[in-house]
Amino acid sequence: MNIDNIKQAEIWCADAFDKIKDIPDHSVDVILTDPPYNLAGYSRGNIKMSWRADFNNDLADWDRDIFTPADWVAEFTRILKPTGNLFAFTSYNLLGAWHQAFDPVFDTFQFMVWHKTNPAPKLRKAGFLNSCELIVCAWNKGHVWNFGKQNEMHNFIETPICMGKERTKDPKHPTQKPVRVLEHILKIGSNEGDLVLDPFMGVGSTGVAALNLDRRFLGFDKDAAYVEAARTRLKEVSGQPMLPLDAPAVRVGAGETDKCGTAAHSLQ
Repeated sequence: MNIDNIKQAEIWCADAFDKIKDIPDHSVDVILTDPPYNLAGYSRGNIKMSWRADFNNDLADWDRDIFTPADWVAEFTRILKPTGNLFAFTSYNLLGAWHQAFDPVFDTFQFMVWHKTNPAPKLRKAGFLNSCELIVCAWNKGHVWNFGKQNEMHNFIETPICMGKERTKDPKHPTQKPVRVLEHILKIGSNEGDLVLDPFMGVGSTGVAALNLDRRFLGFDKDAAYVEAARTRLKEVSGQPMLPLDAPAVRVGAGETDKCGTAAHSLQ
């Protein structure tokens, strides 16, 4: 993979664990990603309502794929530049595993909290609302950090969940993150022209945030429907056509969400 050829964005329909091996050593400025939380087994399904659309309280089948943070240490540390930053959304059940795997290999391991001001309700009031998500943060000495004032240095972000026109409708992504949150992270942890990697890009929200801030983007996902949605969104943001590379364009039929073979699209 020639990183220098990425002028704006390049997305691949491929399994991240395989495709990340093609990225050259020390070539990525930021990893900003949202891998599986492994919470699907705890879900009781969506909340059905007679007067409105269902409340989304379920996760996709891909969250049943076991995600083990330790499996990613070698590749993440190999591809990150010495000045690079790692940010990964996670949940309470995996925070300890992230710390155990990544704290020994980075100078600093911290976390941020994203507070969702309008989380999915619990109509039976049987427990806490799922109003917070955690973001693992790891870096080494000399990393990029664009803080100004002290009030910009809080490890707490508060926004609504992704909704309205921003949320993709076809396909729906149950854990789509707001671009506003992703932009906040990229502003403090990267510079213009930097390369941002999201190996679990879903419908491309990290790519949208990167292009909005004049960063470059490289993304992977193995779901063809998500890749097609990401391709459409990135094309709209950039105003440039998304060109197929190295393989036929991703084929997505009506309602089809099958996993795909390797294929790439690039913004020139």
